[in-house]
Amino acid sequence: MAVPKRKMSRSNTRSRRSQWKTSAPTLVACPNRACGELKLPHTACKNCGQYDGKQVLGV
Repeated sequence: MAVPKRKMSRSNTRSRRSQWKTSAPTLVACPNRACGELKLPHTACKNCGQYDGKQVLGV
């Protein structure tokens, strides 16, 4: 396992950590015409319960 030879300074640590940014999740519209609600891709719709045109959740 790699072990650092010297202590990393506060400014170097914070400069490195400044790159840890979050991004907004990508949302897609539900393909069900009656629903059309925004949802995460590759997941079942929480509103109508459909995934890939099939009813998978009992809503």
